[in-house]
Amino acid sequence: MPKRDYRLYIIDVFIAINKIQRYTQNISDAQDLKWNEIVWDATIRELEIIGEATRILIKSNILENQEYRKIVDFRNIIAHGYFGLDEDEVFIVVKDKLTIFENELIELIKQKNILIEEALLMAIEENTKIPLLIQYLQKLNTRFTDAR
Repeated sequence: MPKRDYRLYIIDVFIAINKIQRYTQNISDAQDLKWNEIVWDATIRELEIIGEATRILIKSNILENQEYRKIVDFRNIIAHGYFGLDEDEVFIVVKDKLTIFENELIELIKQKNILIEEALLMAIEENTKIPLLIQYLQKLNTRFTDAR
């Protein structure tokens, strides 16, 4: 099996962040998140994806281990903690930390001059039936093409 391009993992992170933001836009507190089964389960799944993609990006020397290892560790807690998750901690990550990580990733792409546009276009093509995700990916694509 050919090795998957690291830029696709970056796109995985962006997509997962966007999904979580959309899923939780009407969630007002940690208890509301925990007791909304579908939103909770979907959010947890996307957080796992972010953590796994981050692990691969660290291993590929795209992200620094020291700074981003906590995301991988959080994924491991989620993946192995099952029913013992702290909803307050999950809520803080969802409402405060994801946007920070998204912005750091955007800046990193610009600083390292990572050509992300092709991967974004592939993601747009793969998700044509999800209009809100397409809008988000198109805005991201515009941010990177305008910066060049």
